[in-house]
Amino acid sequence: MSKKVILAYSGGLDTTVIIPWLKENYDYEVIAVCVDVGQGKELDGLEERAISSGASKLYIENVIDEFVEDYVVPMVQSGSVYEGKYLLGTSIARPVITKKLVEIALKEGAEAICHGATGKGNDQVRFELTIKALAPHLKIIAPWRLWDIRSRDDEIAYCKERDIDVPMKDDDSYSRDRNLWHMSHEGLDLEDPQAEPNYDQLLQLSVTPEKAPDEPTYIEIEFDKGIPVTLNGVSMSAKDMLIELNNIGGKNGIGIADIVENRIVGMKSRGVYETPGGTLLYYAHRELEYLCLDKQTLAYKEQIGIKFAELVYSGEWFTPLREAISAFVEKTQETVTGKVKLKLYKGNIMSAGSTSPYSLYNEDIASFTTGDLYNHKDAEGFINLFGLPLRVRAMMKENMNQ
Repeated sequence: MSKKVILAYSGGLDTTVIIPWLKENYDYEVIAVCVDVGQGKELDGLEERAISSGASKLYIENVIDEFVEDYVVPMVQSGSVYEGKYLLGTSIARPVITKKLVEIALKEGAEAICHGATGKGNDQVRFELTIKALAPHLKIIAPWRLWDIRSRDDEIAYCKERDIDVPMKDDDSYSRDRNLWHMSHEGLDLEDPQAEPNYDQLLQLSVTPEKAPDEPTYIEIEFDKGIPVTLNGVSMSAKDMLIELNNIGGKNGIGIADIVENRIVGMKSRGVYETPGGTLLYYAHRELEYLCLDKQTLAYKEQIGIKFAELVYSGEWFTPLREAISAFVEKTQETVTGKVKLKLYKGNIMSAGSTSPYSLYNEDIASFTTGDLYNHKDAEGFINLFGLPLRVRAMMKENMNQ
């Protein structure tokens, strides 16, 4: 019997070409696996396409609930943003996708896992680090680092020579990645950083702020220990809330980001990301943390949020450091409970009030009216001690100048 290889399958041009290429060059039985993290209609017709391209079978594995609950929500709680803009939409899906590929590889007794990530991209790193962390005995095949194919035209020609239908349309050649959290767009005119994106042609989840309603939209999100639990008073799962927030945010032009980012492999790349629901969750969660976390915890959490983002971006989810940071974040979320009201208007998000039983805001202290809990005279001694290093340094400089 032929040895088996598991192919991370999307049904796009790359993975369509890879199936016959694997059979011709390795004599493998190719088992295609598509992991559903919320691609929607992109999954339509995949089984017929995979089988007609030469796969022996296709798994379509729905992991949307796991994706949102075990990966997206912890990321929101961490407040991780890569390079100040990117909400890690593609990055955060890769560990759960690869985890499922490994599970099926072990179930099928496969010898290898194959992916269609290019040698210039981030995903090759993310896929392969996760495979190494979960099943180091499995071989990894990365065709883009092996074959002679160099372009999309080469791929199309390869398919036509073998009478395989090409799934891509000529007028839709942006490189896109979609899941329930976001949608990314790369390639074509976006490769020129001077060019303004043609948003009317590009956007799939959102409208531009100019096309958003002329009246503001109000929403209220309730969190329980950092986990979103109700939207506008209606209890729902994090997955269902994200679906609804994507609709609301998209209609209001929320969460459109044009980014030039630093890839893992060292080059810069440009992309446009749509993350309407995710942007709303991040904003609301942050507003509640302002209310509930003390100064030192909030400041330290900001620092490790940057590191957490780097780990997610680089495919280092299944690492001791990420697990340790997650344990810290989970501890901080014990008091992040309450409600946040947001006002949405033409791409903007404005806080419209927050409340929490764990609020550290004390009106008696914060008010300009003198209260019993704060004596203005105490500030003088505090300032003298807090400013003592500055005073000592100034005295030293005076002595040196004499």
